[in-house]
Amino acid sequence: MLKKRNTVLLFGIVSIIILISVQIIIIKGVWQQKDEMFNLRYRLFSQDAISSMNRRLSTDGFDTVRFILNGYSEQAIIELSAIKNDSALAAKKKEILTFVQKALKQEEDLSDYLRNYFGRQGIEKNFNFKIVINRFELIDNDTRIPIYVSEEFADRTPPTPGSAPPSLIKKNTSEILVKGDRFERNNFRLDIECYIDFTNKQKTILKETFTSLALSGFSIIVVVMIFIIAFRNLMEEKRLSDLKTDFINNMTHELKTPLSTITVAGKTLEMPQIRNNDSKILETAKLIGKQSVHLNQLINMILEISMWERTQFQLDKKTIEIEEIMNDVVDSFKSGGGDGASINQKYNFNDAKVDLDAVYFTTLLNNLLSNAVKYSDKQPVIDIEGFTQNNNVYIKVADNGIGINKIDQKHIFDKFYRASTGNIHKVKGLGLGLYYVKKIAEAHGGDVTVSSKPGKGSIFTVTIPF
Repeated sequence: MLKKRNTVLLFGIVSIIILISVQIIIIKGVWQQKDEMFNLRYRLFSQDAISSMNRRLSTDGFDTVRFILNGYSEQAIIELSAIKNDSALAAKKKEILTFVQKALKQEEDLSDYLRNYFGRQGIEKNFNFKIVINRFELIDNDTRIPIYVSEEFADRTPPTPGSAPPSLIKKNTSEILVKGDRFERNNFRLDIECYIDFTNKQKTILKETFTSLALSGFSIIVVVMIFIIAFRNLMEEKRLSDLKTDFINNMTHELKTPLSTITVAGKTLEMPQIRNNDSKILETAKLIGKQSVHLNQLINMILEISMWERTQFQLDKKTIEIEEIMNDVVDSFKSGGGDGASINQKYNFNDAKVDLDAVYFTTLLNNLLSNAVKYSDKQPVIDIEGFTQNNNVYIKVADNGIGINKIDQKHIFDKFYRASTGNIHKVKGLGLGLYYVKKIAEAHGGDVTVSSKPGKGSIFTVTIPF
């Protein structure tokens, strides 16, 4: 069973890991697909917007920029030609580049047109617009004066005027390339790329993939729950199998003890020296009778358990003074199976009378007292307290025994269950005593609880309404 449990556990864990890995791969693929579709959608809408701008307004949004830069470049060429110092020349080129960047940012009209166009199409229109300068040169007749060339642009062929952008997304960023162009006039040449960047792009994609994410998460949760339920059922099956095995072993022991005694007694009666001794015959007959009664009690106990499972618990209730029956049961236990136990009684029932089945209630109390004696590794001391409160009778049976750990406390009232304390107690049993106690208390409309610590004894509290 242990090997089977470990195999199921390992198989379940591996299956869940595989499922989660597959789901992650699927979700990652769906996310990438949605991301590409998002970029493609805005790329296409941007191209449509630029085409619409050219048709309707006969501009690409940079006419003002070209006009300003052409006049500025003419003056800049004159100023550069007069500079002979290298550091001054570098500073002037930096100043020219700054002016170009400022002109592009302030005088372009493409970003506003894109926002308006996206708004008319009913799609997200809040984006950051970015213009990247790849190359800027001044042109003096046939002479080109380089002002700035980006490292990335220097390694690839620049786009020709009006050509499509080289890629949809700028490398290692979420920026979508919507326009790549070259502006060339009498006094300058400018190569640029225009990007749009959506700050809530991830949120938009998350909304679009929410269904897939939810289904994947739900499937993982369902599989994990099924595995947990299956594993718990396996553990419960193991527990029940162990209980069955323990019950069979204990029942065999309990039944063999009186049978062995009866067998030995029968052979004793066959001996000639015994047949001629009336006192020995009488003693042996009493022993056979006593063991027969014990054997019959065990069989009846098992039959009653079977009957309780098939039919409703039936009680023959009578109104009884609770303190009187408590004294009778304890006195009988002291004279019968007390085994020298010290029993202290403290009652405050206020002459309360309760509707009880005397036989079953006696069984309940006897089982609690017997357990207090059996599960003690020293001289048994039992404290019995009784009182009434809120129309209930409370009976507490406390002992100085070996105690019960937290795990066993959850199951000690289960049928056939025996606490995992080894064979410390003096007499083996069938694991039915506390099951009887619970059943009888519930049949009277009450309950029984336990409070215990290993090595500190136990306190059983029976509650019965009146």
